[in-house]
Amino acid sequence: MKYIIVTGGVMSGLGKGITTASVGRNLKNRGHNVTAIKIDPYINIDAGTMSPFQHGEVYVLKDGGEVDLDLGNYERFLDTELTRDHNLTTGKIYQSVISKERRGEYLGKTVQIIPHITNEIKDRIRKVSAKSGADICLIEVGGTVGDIESMPFLEAVRQMHREEAEEDIAFIHVTLVTLDAQKDQKTKPTQHSVKELRELGLYPDVIVARCKEPLLDDTRSKISLFCDVPVEAVISAHDSDDIYEVPLLMENQGLTEYLMSKLNLSTTSMDDSWEKMVDRMHTAKTEIKVAVVGKYTHLEDSYISISESLKHAAIECGCCLKADWVNSEKFDEDPNAVKMLDDYDGLLIPGGFGERGVEGKILAIRYARENNIPFLGLCLGMQLSVVEFARDVVGLDGANSTEFDENTPYPVIDILPEQEDVVDMGATMRLGDYEAVLREGSLAEKIYGSLSIVERHRHRYEVNPNFVERIENKGMIFSGKNKNRMEIIEIPEHRFFFASQFHPEFRSRPGNPSPPFKAFMDSMREGKE
Repeated sequence: MKYIIVTGGVMSGLGKGITTASVGRNLKNRGHNVTAIKIDPYINIDAGTMSPFQHGEVYVLKDGGEVDLDLGNYERFLDTELTRDHNLTTGKIYQSVISKERRGEYLGKTVQIIPHITNEIKDRIRKVSAKSGADICLIEVGGTVGDIESMPFLEAVRQMHREEAEEDIAFIHVTLVTLDAQKDQKTKPTQHSVKELRELGLYPDVIVARCKEPLLDDTRSKISLFCDVPVEAVISAHDSDDIYEVPLLMENQGLTEYLMSKLNLSTTSMDDSWEKMVDRMHTAKTEIKVAVVGKYTHLEDSYISISESLKHAAIECGCCLKADWVNSEKFDEDPNAVKMLDDYDGLLIPGGFGERGVEGKILAIRYARENNIPFLGLCLGMQLSVVEFARDVVGLDGANSTEFDENTPYPVIDILPEQEDVVDMGATMRLGDYEAVLREGSLAEKIYGSLSIVERHRHRYEVNPNFVERIENKGMIFSGKNKNRMEIIEIPEHRFFFASQFHPEFRSRPGNPSPPFKAFMDSMREGKE
């Protein structure tokens, strides 16, 4: 097994995740089987209970693991499926070590960070790598060098460097090159970051320098000299128009060849599909305007998988996407403001939790339904579509979800009986892959080209089966089901009205967009022709 460890310095949010994903993509293009692990030093067991305001989107894996959004980038770039074991947190590591201590597995020894915590980290990295069947494992160490919570993980990978053969492990350090008032590139933050890394016993093989403009030759030479890496191992990660350009940016600077030489790897095949995908992205002509009406709209990372899925669909359909993030509370405060949706080719209502902004979303859904605007609803977006239809078309005045009104006379969205007695935060939720059986002849079947699909879920409340017949009698059909759980709704009379209880955005990939997103994009494009 070959290991590539990615660390970061100076500040968080520099793009370690995109760097890791891009390196992995380029190695995959050379014929290698690549997997990735994300280390998050926070004490939470996983990202499931975190607010999007705190940590961005909670990404859901096929096995129901709720993880950091960087694993979403890994899956999209590498076109692979990961598991919850690919996300290590301080909480997971300490929980495991303490459980072993309670069972007496340490035979009375004093349990310490070194060697017990670091051994647990190394064991998990090696087991996950081996189980994946990959020949290269990329490991991103979250946070920055110098963070107290990152220290056990950095010590663990230092030990791995000592234990693995020289040609089996490489270190990439992502850092920042700033500009001073005269717009000169300054290397001191990078120098200090690498100095701190070296004090921990870690020596970078590659430095990826985040910067606004391409690194100047003098800047690159200075970093090489002071940080003791070859000039060709100093990579300029300057700002790109799109994250999908980053693998090409790094490939063109020779990073892949350098790493393959360091790790004694050879090219077994060449795949240029990524480059072709980026070319299609740049040659798109038809502009499509989408309104995404949600409640975390000031933080785009909260909806990163939706943003990327729209982009994947736009690339495939030859469209140039313009997505605007609209706060649903705007419609709560001024219902007439919903008329702004006339300026868009389509409306998307994403998932979410909590009552804030819900009535604004319902107003937006009604406007799209009544004005024949293409509509895509995801998770809560589907539930609110059912609520809106029940109120306005079926005539169930006061219909609601019991999440927002426990005393609603018409609980069209509710917790199903088999879920009621569970109190653990994650246990009442459907998480990860579930099958749905589609109705023959439905839009859902047309979109997927199949009568059976598997998609990822993250929700607690469900459509109440007791109201399904009354709703279907008025023209909304439930075209996808998992036993007594409703998975998909559509309105056949509408130009495009489709919503799912699952999250199709988690399985969308560049070059292979999610079927509902592609159908949504096709519908909007056809409306402009």
